[in-house]
Amino acid sequence: MKQRSIGLYLHIPFCQHKCSYCDFYSIVTLDGMERFVQALCEEIRFRSQQFGSDAEVRSIFWGGGTPSLLSIAQTEQVSRVLTDSFYVAADVEWTIEANPGTVTLEKLYAYRMIGINRISFGVQSFDEGELNFLERIHSPHQAEHAVEMARRAGFDNINVDIMYALPGQSITTCLASLKRACALEPEHISAYSLVYEPATPLYHKLQRGEIVPLTDDVEAEFFLQTTSFLAEQGYQQYEVSNFARPGKECRHNLLYWHRGEYLGFGPSAHSHWDNTRWSNIRSVARYVELLARRQFPVAMTEHLTVEQQRSEAVFLALRADGIELATLESLYNCSTTTGPVAAVIADWQRQGLATCDGRRLCLNPSGYSLCDALTLELLNVLEHATTEAAVL
Repeated sequence: MKQRSIGLYLHIPFCQHKCSYCDFYSIVTLDGMERFVQALCEEIRFRSQQFGSDAEVRSIFWGGGTPSLLSIAQTEQVSRVLTDSFYVAADVEWTIEANPGTVTLEKLYAYRMIGINRISFGVQSFDEGELNFLERIHSPHQAEHAVEMARRAGFDNINVDIMYALPGQSITTCLASLKRACALEPEHISAYSLVYEPATPLYHKLQRGEIVPLTDDVEAEFFLQTTSFLAEQGYQQYEVSNFARPGKECRHNLLYWHRGEYLGFGPSAHSHWDNTRWSNIRSVARYVELLARRQFPVAMTEHLTVEQQRSEAVFLALRADGIELATLESLYNCSTTTGPVAAVIADWQRQGLATCDGRRLCLNPSGYSLCDALTLELLNVLEHATTEAAVL
């Protein structure tokens, strides 16, 4: 029996067009894709020799970039190397991200034959003007057609990405996109606010005053309206930006939020193993060159301290499906039924920010909207309680 349950992430860095808001590593030329695929297969083989002996793969996620730009033959080649190199669970959750304008029925059928059983469409909006602002290259009709084709190909686990809080956007147009998304009956919806990431073209426009962002209060209202609407449609919020039908939560997402172990392949991909994190270099050319020399393309390695492990456990759990009180007590050697930690939990409940059944502390939609601030508040109290316990 395998001792570890792990996830695998593959970063496919090719795009037809680089959206102005995106800070993920990607390139817009498709030249060299074949050399990249060969290098990716080499990295998978190398890492499996190092880590694959006692690991059972429970989730696989192909992200990007645009993984659906790979040809069927390239997708099949990489998939064979994955399944030959690692022990993949029979009930693995296997996700591929896709731009709605890059899939065909033939390609979707091929995904299902390979074993891919979950697809995530980067729709972002069903409003033509908003899609143009975001520089997306598909239309609302193409997005709807892509989901319909995925159903015909046999996908019964589909995610749709929706973005809100765009400059000039109204609650009305936001809810209109959510309604069209829900009409497609996806099992999962990722709904998240626009973030102005440094060094992106959109950020530079913001700096030049060419666009005016929504205020924090208005953005918070978008968040609450979004969570309320999706709850009415039967989607349960299990993380700040993720909503699912019961039982359709993304296993790979939860792996991250629960500090699970995963291996990342491809340029800029991250890994977490035995409380060590590392990331690959952000260059396709250098990535290919190093693997041709049979060298790992690692850019950074970090061994997490006990303090980092504890704070990560709290932060990630709070922004997802909550944290066990017993876990808090074990991590910080403190009481959650009396004293300052109990006072914080009680205060959050009084303010309608969290629920606690005596076993598990969970934020609700109002709490999720203040997740970073609440996490910092709790961590400060926990660290103080730990220091006091050490002195005593």
